Amino acid sequence: MDTTTLHVVTVFLGDGDTGGNHLGVLLDAPGLPAATRQAVAADLGFAETVFVEDAATGRLHIHTPAVELPLAGHPLVGTAWLLRQRGDARTELNPPAGPIPTWSEGGADWIRADPGLAPRFDTRRYATPAEVDARTGGEPGTNLHVWAWEDEAAGRVRVRVFPDAMGIAEDEATGAAALRLGDLLRRPLTIRQGVGSRIDVRPGPDGTVEIGGRSALVATRPYRLP
Repeated sequence: MDTTTLHVVTVFLGDGDTGGNHLGVLLDAPGLPAATRQAVAADLGFAETVFVEDAATGRLHIHTPAVELPLAGHPLVGTAWLLRQRGDARTELNPPAGPIPTWSEGGADWIRADPGLAPRFDTRRYATPAEVDARTGGEPGTNLHVWAWEDEAAGRVRVRVFPDAMGIAEDEATGAAALRLGDLLRRPLTIRQGVGSRIDVRPGPDGTVEIGGRSALVATRPYRLP
């Protein structure tokens, strides 16, 4: 068995450094077979784990505990932040969905993507944030995304996401769902998700959506590959 280094990053921190969705990133384990990557992601148990294939081009794979994704928001924002912390002034990442522009702005890291490339969700609007908070879980086999306006005039939204079909009971902060909601509403948004995460959303050019947020390093530790 080989040992690599696991970076654990928390992504989409809220105001006061609340919330944040943990992300596993392996920077120096290229060439792993898809089955091995999936086994690692299941073993780690994070909502997503990123496997960087080529740091020079930003080519990478994204896995939930159950499936590989062509594109996802919090893995791309978190990986872009981590690479910048290591001195890589990256302007593009390359997941299986194709090139994704990335940049740093206003203390946050951003990506721009075609929301049609993001995973699909069963999106349901509720009348009040209290109804969103009252949900006790998702639905088997469904990637459920529920939301309500906290302040429609200000663009503030309360969100929870239960991506059961991806092997996740509840996601703390979901960039892919933010891309989809940004496409649906086509206006700047501040999303409050989970226990206190924040995702900033705004329309991009040519039908794209931009999402951004703050990240921090939680831990760096050795990890033994299966």
